[in-house]
Amino acid sequence: MVNAQYEDLKKRFQKTYEALGRELLRVRTGRASPTLLDGIRVNYYGQPTPLSQIANIQVPEARLITIKPWEANMVKEIERAIQLSDLGLNPANDGQIIRLSIPPLTADRRKDLVKQVKKFGEESKIQVRNHRRDVNAALTALKDGSKISEDDLTRALKKVQDETDAAVKHIDEVIAAKEKELTEI
Repeated sequence: MVNAQYEDLKKRFQKTYEALGRELLRVRTGRASPTLLDGIRVNYYGQPTPLSQIANIQVPEARLITIKPWEANMVKEIERAIQLSDLGLNPANDGQIIRLSIPPLTADRRKDLVKQVKKFGEESKIQVRNHRRDVNAALTALKDGSKISEDDLTRALKKVQDETDAAVKHIDEVIAAKEKELTEI
């Protein structure tokens, strides 16, 4: 029973790491990456559709993303969706292909992005702590139900705290690496 709680906690932490990773991939670092466009939804015949499902996205150069819609009439919709996003990129199109030039980051923009990354890290830490709270409550319920002893509960709570500390340390390391990536010129 206690081992099942540990496994559940580890799975929850893994999902938190994956969510943080997805958020950090969307942070623009001055290099072109198709993942920058992951959060963009385009109005495709009345339905908000992920950009990757209606166009081919490529990175031919370090600071350029090209988007070739599968239907030529979607160029304007894609362009509109990119302009409405919070990426701060201006699309240029030739009627068939949309080009996104990734400008180098300014010092102010770097500071803003570092703040954003730290915010993602704090949100992830909050999730980790919430997972700890849930598992601790489940372990206490096992003790209250006389399924484990007081000593087992104490050991289990200590192990959960150790796992939580390790998860917070991992998140701090990931955030520090992303901050370093953002601040190098």
